[in-house]
Amino acid sequence: MYSQAYLKGLVDNSIVNLSYNREAERLIDPIKYILSVGGKRLRPVLALLSCNLFTDKIEEAVMPATGVEIFHNFTLVHDDIMDQAPVRRNLPTVHYKWNVNQAILSGDVMAFIANECFLQTPSRCLVKVFREYNKAAVEVCTGQQLDIDFETSLIVTDKEYLRMIELKTAVLIAASVKIGAIIGGAEEKYSEFLYEFGRNLGLAFQIQDDLLDTYGDIKLFGKIPGGDIVANKKTFLSVKAFELAKGNSFKILQDLFSDKEGDPEKKIGTVMEIYDEYNIKLLTENLANEYIDKAFRMLDKVDVAKERKKELTSAASSLIGRVK
Repeated sequence: MYSQAYLKGLVDNSIVNLSYNREAERLIDPIKYILSVGGKRLRPVLALLSCNLFTDKIEEAVMPATGVEIFHNFTLVHDDIMDQAPVRRNLPTVHYKWNVNQAILSGDVMAFIANECFLQTPSRCLVKVFREYNKAAVEVCTGQQLDIDFETSLIVTDKEYLRMIELKTAVLIAASVKIGAIIGGAEEKYSEFLYEFGRNLGLAFQIQDDLLDTYGDIKLFGKIPGGDIVANKKTFLSVKAFELAKGNSFKILQDLFSDKEGDPEKKIGTVMEIYDEYNIKLLTENLANEYIDKAFRMLDKVDVAKERKKELTSAASSLIGRVK
């Protein structure tokens, strides 16, 4: 069995040793930059851990897992452009360090480099793995489009919001775990159980991330709480508050989430008072825990020795244990 640290090292080494067409270095420099500025390599490590459930011969899964990480970073480059974000992982975003056109073009190339990594999947499962990846890639873009659409909608239902984060965040985690299982030789039913494990894990992760933005400890998470409120960003908390709030509370929410110029501290305080009035924090924690329970029930259905699940269970627990 392999440790998370060892598998992260495999992915890091694979990324460092990628071969590039160096005819235009300026095209490649932003790619090397975004791939070198940190990141936990969560998705590829989950893919390799899933593969390791069924086999100790994980070498065949390293390049497809690397492809998942490159695709994930490609989405970050383009998301940062759309969000006009100046910082990613405490460093300048690609479009700030270079320019928007350069970030778009280098991001595009990353998508094709990811494809090349997936083409190194063993022939016995290449089509199945590539289709799984391609499906997830389209769904991630669909989720991003829904997120953009929601920016101009004051009211979004919790069902709509959960579908958006499922597509934007959860499906790539789910696909990563399933791809690892397929390459490892898992029976189809087990690869499907693992997909559901990853999907529920991803939903719990994003819901907890929403929670941490409002209720997280600045000493632990390094940022002042309430950024999503100030930015009028849709989160599960705001969506649920709009659903439950009545009368004057609803009117206050409408006014505050339509305002971009008000005092940030006062806005955060007032919104949090309404959240407290309707128990939004508890409702959010309960939903996250429901998805966590569903995730581990799916993992329990995978019929391999408990010892082989140890590292995958540990990785999942670290991912979604941040507010417990």
